[in-house]
Amino acid sequence: MKKLVFSILLVMQVFFGFAQNSGGVKGVVVDSKTQKPLQSVIVTIQNTSLMKLTASDGAFVFENVPQGSQLLQIKSEGYSQQLLNIELTSGEVLDLGIIVLEFDITSEQQLSLITITENDLGDDNSGSESTAGLLQATRDAFLQASAFNFGQARFRVRGLDNEYGATMINGVIMNKMYDGRPQWGNWGGLNDATRNQEFTNGLAPSDYTFGGILGTQEINTRASIYRPGSRVSFSGTNTNYSWRMMGTHASGMNKNGWAYVISAGRRWAKEGYFEGTDYSANSFFASVEKRINSKHSLNLTTIYAENSRGKNSPNTKEVNDLMGTDYNSYWGWQDGKKRNSRDKDLVEPMAILGHYWKINSKTLLNTNIAYQTGKIGNSRLDFNNVTNPDPTYYRNLPSYYTTLHTTIDGVPTWTPNFEEADRIRNRFLANSQINWQAMYEANSVPITDSNGNFIGRTPSESVYVLYEDRTDDDLLTVNSILNTQLSDNIVLNASASYRNLKSNNFQNLLDLLGGLYYRDIDPFFQGNQSQPDLNNPNRLVGEGDKYGYNYNILATSIDAFTQFKFNYNKVDFYLSQSYSRNEYQREGLYRNGIYPQNSFGKSRKVEFDNFGFKGGMTYKLSGRHLFDVNAVYMTKAPTIRNTFPNARLNNQIVNGLTSETISGGDVSYIIRAPKLKARLTGYYSKIQDATEVGFFFAEGLGVVDDTGQLASGNGNAFVAEIVTGLDKKNMGLELGLEYQITSTIKATGAAAYGQYTYDSNPNVALNVDNVRRTINYGRATMKDYKQPGTPQQAYSLGLEYRDPRFWWIGANVNYLADNYMDISAIMRTDNFFDNDQIFIDDLPFDNVDEDLARQYLKQEKFDSFYLVNLVGGKSWRISKKNRNTVGFFASVNNVFDVKYITGGFEQGRNANYSQVQQDYAGDIRSFGPKYFYGYGRTYFVNFYLNF
Repeated sequence: MKKLVFSILLVMQVFFGFAQNSGGVKGVVVDSKTQKPLQSVIVTIQNTSLMKLTASDGAFVFENVPQGSQLLQIKSEGYSQQLLNIELTSGEVLDLGIIVLEFDITSEQQLSLITITENDLGDDNSGSESTAGLLQATRDAFLQASAFNFGQARFRVRGLDNEYGATMINGVIMNKMYDGRPQWGNWGGLNDATRNQEFTNGLAPSDYTFGGILGTQEINTRASIYRPGSRVSFSGTNTNYSWRMMGTHASGMNKNGWAYVISAGRRWAKEGYFEGTDYSANSFFASVEKRINSKHSLNLTTIYAENSRGKNSPNTKEVNDLMGTDYNSYWGWQDGKKRNSRDKDLVEPMAILGHYWKINSKTLLNTNIAYQTGKIGNSRLDFNNVTNPDPTYYRNLPSYYTTLHTTIDGVPTWTPNFEEADRIRNRFLANSQINWQAMYEANSVPITDSNGNFIGRTPSESVYVLYEDRTDDDLLTVNSILNTQLSDNIVLNASASYRNLKSNNFQNLLDLLGGLYYRDIDPFFQGNQSQPDLNNPNRLVGEGDKYGYNYNILATSIDAFTQFKFNYNKVDFYLSQSYSRNEYQREGLYRNGIYPQNSFGKSRKVEFDNFGFKGGMTYKLSGRHLFDVNAVYMTKAPTIRNTFPNARLNNQIVNGLTSETISGGDVSYIIRAPKLKARLTGYYSKIQDATEVGFFFAEGLGVVDDTGQLASGNGNAFVAEIVTGLDKKNMGLELGLEYQITSTIKATGAAAYGQYTYDSNPNVALNVDNVRRTINYGRATMKDYKQPGTPQQAYSLGLEYRDPRFWWIGANVNYLADNYMDISAIMRTDNFFDNDQIFIDDLPFDNVDEDLARQYLKQEKFDSFYLVNLVGGKSWRISKKNRNTVGFFASVNNVFDVKYITGGFEQGRNANYSQVQQDYAGDIRSFGPKYFYGYGRTYFVNFYLNF
């Protein structure tokens, strides 16, 4: 078999390779400001396998370069790349003399990429669905527009969630096993330390991993590759945080074979863009490398990043009309300060030990051992047998009284109470924030004197507390990455990786809010069913105690990939293949009273074996014009989140759970010329058999148990909606343009036109605790509905002026459209027209108005909008003898303060025609969709010193 493979490779090499007359080229690369030579700059002859690194004097020399017209590419991290058109003559060496590299302004712009990657839409431990953080390393005009211009509207490249991309540090995968997404906050505030990045777009090949259909981001923190020097910066902004300080120093490799890099940062805000959104983050980075000899090096990277920030609430149209779109219901006044009830706290330090082995001049092997530990906590209020403290709770809003219905002669009849609605409206306007003082008072007993006069309070049992949904992870990763030059034209990339995760998930009591203890019960149930842990019933818990739920997730993952890349004068192509195995298991640490037989101890193991095949070809019409084609067929294991639908309470596994099947391809026409750089891409992807698990609190379900009796708790339950067999189809066009009009003026353009739809009618089930079972609602009519969460059209035009005296200014205008509401799957099942399963009256609805039903089920399309952004900066050289520079960068996004919706979701409380019809009775819905809004006008200013 081996002989056959190598014979095929040899034949292919002979077929594509041919001899040419050759010449040579040389030059010296220097910094534009200091005129000092630049070492380790990458110089390549385009469309060949020829590559050199500049020496300490900035010089490079190529020999045996094919004669004729060639493109010479010169690039280095932190500098704008140069693309030179050269003409080589056989037997002669072309001397290019001094080649100047200018500072890359996008490296400063990356510091402002903060508004999306640290926000999330939900209260679980997932990260943002935006892909902006994934794109910060790219130099592609379209992808830069996607990150810096479209990203503020939560634009997702090709409509894909970032779980379909791979993010790595030193070859170690950073995507969470829980939900498949990277947690950007784990290295937040360390932009200088994480600038050395490689990005592959879409299906393009990566040297490190098979990757996903979105692309691969590799962050390299090897100490010896950092340019020696120091940098300090100070920033101000009005987005997530207000202020930022950061400092970095890189030693370079000394004569004893040591190199190190250290970086530290702090970001903070008393209040971010939205009210009550406090922010505090500290970050530290250290990387040390020891070059043992010419073949072996060891590198240790450690990253510590802690982040605490207050969240902002999504709101219904009613609340937005009453309070404005910047309103945040999560905070309230306490002792004269704003206190947020929904904080996200993150600290997951990691250490990566890497061994770099240069086996020979053509073969490199990198082996890493990584360990990450820490916690993620999302806080919220909990309460027992008292009123909901949320000021936007539906009974605290006027719409509840304008949509009231009373059953008269068996018929639900609209009976609004407008007088009460006005009273509630005025009360809400006067008390629109969380009342912390009232909760403290509820947790205490008033003290009176002998005459009955109030003299104080004494702590008692807490009925209100603050807790966090907590995840403590311990993750071990071991991997090896091989890169070998099999011949002049063939490169083999291969890797193998092992991950082992232990994840402890529990409720952690943070604050008793003045009380003495909290009763660990579920107030929606009675007797044993109210006990979160039958092994320790009737617990009284205090601050720092675990309660409510407590379980471990045990998971392992093994994956391997190989890739052959073939490089010839007219064509490049590659073939990749991958294999992975995932195993998940839940270990319940509490015997829950609702599920006494299926909650304590270990579940059965869930195992998934997956594979992938990917290939592509680049055909070079000339040095400037290329055609690129890629295709993939792969399977992908479901995430832990979508495997256990009710992991907090039991060991249940999604019925019929399978891996996703992913297929797709893209075709690109690429122009790479000294003045014009452009890419036009058409793409298509199909994701089949996806599983999605969502959670919401439902009231008044009226679920009937196995005996035919109305379930306890009056149908109020925290339910899991399980959607299986969901197919998604994404196709569209991408265009990126960059044209150097003059030596100082550059024009850029980007366009995205996509159609992202659901392509199947999936099955929907609800896991309902009241009846201790999963109820199957059958097929949901979702085919051809639009996928939510991203504009499906986006366009950008920009101009940039760059003065030879090292100042620059730019502006761009952006248009975004076709963003849609996240629909409720349960509403699209037959249950919408038939109350057979959730209502006591076992009869279908009468007198259904089909036109009204279609209106109720129509997917909301958000308004399109324009955003105008301004950027600029200036730098000064402060020493003629060295590279000391000082400068600033400034940006203003959304100059005209446009208000726009970035996303929203239908509430799942109303799941049938009758309920929705009643909700539409008044002027405003009580259970209407909830919306997320983007930032208005924002700014970012950064001052820096390089020395």
